[in-house]
Amino acid sequence: MGAAGPRRDTRGIVDAPDLFARVHFRRREPAPALRPYLEHYWLIDWDLDQPYAAHVVPHPSVNLVLQRYEAGESARERAGYAEVAGIGLGLFTRKLTGRGRVCGVQFRPGGFRPFAPEHALTDLTGHRIDAAEVLRTPPSVGAVLDPADEDARVAALDACLLALEPRPDPQATLAMELADRVRTDRSVCRAGQLARDAGLTPRSLQRLFSAYVGVGPKWVILRYRIHEALERAESEPAVDWARLAADLGYSDQAHLVRDFTATVGVPPTAYAAPPP
Repeated sequence: MGAAGPRRDTRGIVDAPDLFARVHFRRREPAPALRPYLEHYWLIDWDLDQPYAAHVVPHPSVNLVLQRYEAGESARERAGYAEVAGIGLGLFTRKLTGRGRVCGVQFRPGGFRPFAPEHALTDLTGHRIDAAEVLRTPPSVGAVLDPADEDARVAALDACLLALEPRPDPQATLAMELADRVRTDRSVCRAGQLARDAGLTPRSLQRLFSAYVGVGPKWVILRYRIHEALERAESEPAVDWARLAADLGYSDQAHLVRDFTATVGVPPTAYAAPPP
């Protein structure tokens, strides 16, 4: 299980070229023993003359985020802190100012539960919680954020997660496999179809996703389709929205427009429009 190296797409990042022009963003691969559970590590450093607001349409993934904002409003932000970010249901916005650093861990959908088996994933959804309240051995913020060498930061993240001793869980494995199929197989448009293909009842599939992912399968399907629409809006000069809606399994263009607007904040045609 696990992808062959970190993903290279920009799905979920709103106006990725603009963000990458302002911050140093990269993904790194975790230790082999962690790859069945993790998508990748993501590292961001910035040194800005002017404030910048970064926007992300979150993946259906839990993230462990260690962050330091040298111009932060609180002593906690300036010193650095670690938090577990449950699945974000809406558009996430973070204002970046001055200098700062973030080291994040993106777990695969379903992959976080083996690290904190006593926590219900639905209790994390929509929340950002101090890592010490969720993980029995929270990461050392200084060990991860202080090194100038990013290999040392990656090694510190590896050490932290390996110390949590995640144990294989067949249900977590099944949840990860089904969520990955939703992401990679555009023909999966309905939760009922996914349940049938997995040999599960719709209720069993719902319980599996609630316990191990944190949201229902229908929500995961919708979020991955919005990610694809967002990527197409950024990469293609003239998107045929009616055709894309059909390709993504929508009954009509209006439904895609409604979901895109509710998630991103503007209609797809306005998002894709060239700047004046």
